[in-house]
Amino acid sequence: MTDLLTQDAIARQIERLEYRHLAFIDGRFVPARSGETFETLNPATGDVLTHIAACNAEDVDLAVQAARRAFEAGVWSGLAPAERKSILQRFADLIDANCLELAVLEALEAGKPIGECYGVDIPDTANTIRWHAEATDKLNDAVTPTDKSVLSLVKREPIGVVGAVLPWNFPAMMAGWKLGPALATGNSVVLKPAELTSLSTLRLAELAHEAGIPAGVLNVVPGLGHEAGKAIGEHPDIDLVAFTGSTEVGRKFLGYSAASNLKRVVLECGGKNPQLVMPDVSDIGAVASNVLAAAFWNMGENCSAGSRLIVHRSIKDELLDEIVRQLDTDWKTGDPLDPDVNLGALIEKAHLDKVLAHIERARADGLKLVTGGERLREESGGYFVAPAIFDEVPGDAAVARDEIFGPVLAVIPFDTEEEAIAIANDTCYGLAASLWSEDLNTVHRMAAAIRAGTVSVNCFSEGDITTPFGGYKQSGFGGRDKSLYAHDQYCELKTTWIQLA
Repeated sequence: MTDLLTQDAIARQIERLEYRHLAFIDGRFVPARSGETFETLNPATGDVLTHIAACNAEDVDLAVQAARRAFEAGVWSGLAPAERKSILQRFADLIDANCLELAVLEALEAGKPIGECYGVDIPDTANTIRWHAEATDKLNDAVTPTDKSVLSLVKREPIGVVGAVLPWNFPAMMAGWKLGPALATGNSVVLKPAELTSLSTLRLAELAHEAGIPAGVLNVVPGLGHEAGKAIGEHPDIDLVAFTGSTEVGRKFLGYSAASNLKRVVLECGGKNPQLVMPDVSDIGAVASNVLAAAFWNMGENCSAGSRLIVHRSIKDELLDEIVRQLDTDWKTGDPLDPDVNLGALIEKAHLDKVLAHIERARADGLKLVTGGERLREESGGYFVAPAIFDEVPGDAAVARDEIFGPVLAVIPFDTEEEAIAIANDTCYGLAASLWSEDLNTVHRMAAAIRAGTVSVNCFSEGDITTPFGGYKQSGFGGRDKSLYAHDQYCELKTTWIQLA
């Protein structure tokens, strides 16, 4: 598929690109009731792409009313599961058919490399919708083992109106993670994209409607977090909020729920994820390649980024030399619309400044900067930074504890297995971890001891659509994305107890 991604194809797509900049409520694009808009920028140039409708509580309320009407009318919730499946499969097909358009939108607005958007993110979005669609008519309800005088039924029912609040780092993919199970189980959805990345999500809503998802079932309300996001959290007629983003903002949604209708809340939040390398590894090159992918994929703007490399002291220098060599030869920073670029722009100027401040603080504290850390391509007007690697980082250093959400890797040596586990678990987060060892006993022992929702062994991976994704401790709350487990959180369980004559 990526063979079709040429500069000419990208240029032709940009020429005919149309930005959907209005809210999508009750099956049509509408301006915010206030008439207010906000700018969305290209982080590779700093230029304004377009102005997006700035929704507030009034717009959210209209979207919730539309979602509730659709839910109660049964135009989606009342369909046979096989019918919902068929429509969602058409939705997935339309995402595939418009892959280049969606990929260009994300590369332009999020600063993500076009190769990643076209080859991974958008196809994964379609696959997620298609996979959950296929599960729609495969999940059975239950009859419980009771006395013969009773028939006891346990049945899943859609929870109702779901509010979904998305991050800016994987706009379409995270929409798919929420929409797949929420729609498959029969709910209506009010979705708020991150204010920095609204364009691909608005286009997805249009494609969903084209596929046959009825008006009111999927609504998109772009806007600022403290207005549209807060309004979703506080709305008394939303039954569940699914949020992906920072732990700080996730806490707010728990507060909104407590202060309103005790809506269910599902949070997927931050991470400071360890990569543990034991001394028995033999293929240093393969380890280095995976370490780089874990640390710098998507410019490190990834909640599961492996930003702490915990490596046995006996192989640290050899591994670090190989990491730097591969970084210099295989990882190219540049225009996100260049198919050969691996590292694009950080999302906005404020985030660039935050990442650079972390790097400067570490240098001021005397930490050893091995490579990178400087701003790049400043003449472009964009927000680029060279991936930074710090060596011999103490466990209490800020770069070893704070979620920087940028291309910064802290290398922490250890001497014993027990020390490695202690360092890995010495964090308030517990989203993901990677472990390298060729000893099966070591793998099982250490994987069991690491407090994280996903532990990948001898690779960097988040699993696939069949595996749940979420974290321990302050990395998550209330449920998981992906897999069949995600369906459960968008359902209520109803027991019907029938006394037989």
